[in-house]
Amino acid sequence: MKDRLTGALYGLGWSTVKKLPEPVAVRLGQRIADQVWKRRGKGVLRLEANLARVVPDASARRLAELSRAGMRSYTRYWMESFRLPAWSAERIRGGFDIKDVHYLADGLAAGRGVVLALPHMGNYDLAGAWVTTELGVPFTTVAERLKPESLYDRFVAYREGLGMEVLPHQGGAAFGTLARRLRAGGLVCLVADRDLSASGVEVSFFGERAKMPAGPAALAQQTGALLLPVTLWYDESPVMRGRVHPPVEVPGDGNRAEGTAVMTQEIADAFAEGIAEHPEDWHMLQRLWLADLEPRAAAGANAGADGSGTENP
Repeated sequence: MKDRLTGALYGLGWSTVKKLPEPVAVRLGQRIADQVWKRRGKGVLRLEANLARVVPDASARRLAELSRAGMRSYTRYWMESFRLPAWSAERIRGGFDIKDVHYLADGLAAGRGVVLALPHMGNYDLAGAWVTTELGVPFTTVAERLKPESLYDRFVAYREGLGMEVLPHQGGAAFGTLARRLRAGGLVCLVADRDLSASGVEVSFFGERAKMPAGPAALAQQTGALLLPVTLWYDESPVMRGRVHPPVEVPGDGNRAEGTAVMTQEIADAFAEGIAEHPEDWHMLQRLWLADLEPRAAAGANAGADGSGTENP
């Protein structure tokens, strides 16, 4: 019953919210976010605890302000996502402004393949729609299998409608397919700040231990693709902002495992830089740091993943 209700609510969002005038949708999203924030549920409390690591000197009042802004940012993501299928190409192009996109353009022009690694910031669906619309470049991504299955199917259909190729996170040879796309000079985009596999790489993230997916670094090493971290954020305007960070290079020495560790730490550092600048736009409502995880989860017991370790809800 819960799964059916969840699927029905998301279906209602996609069918109804996209028909609302944009100012009405914005106000509705803010009201929903404020109500959820006031209830102080598990997600809000976890977001606040995560933000306490990002802004360690923040007072309780400041953390509350950040978590409220964070819930508004998270709800903005959802309201935009419900409306994205109805946006015109012009609206998509005007809805995103990104700095240093030349790293991406140059990598694609060289034909070597590009891996974009992103945290849960801003609206990565809008960024993806901008890539397919403005740059005219299709790309491949990985989606976590959600419950109910109807909800997963909705997400796949939604993202495929935006020009993405979507592979399931589990139950398939996603890593091999991603590698083939990259060797053909293609683009792969992976959300990579929370590990869902047994092969996560331990990193230092805001001074504490966490695990992040090995997939982006492993793909770059195996295929010779360019690896680029990307961070996204909102400002007061209707436009989302973003930045392509400098390439993460494959180390010149050490074995592959050592190279993956070094490269994943560089990705974590780039994510930390972007998150520290825009903490309210980091939508991490789950446990992330090893100190917060159950011992079994901290050991990476999520067996059966495809090897990328990434998620894309």
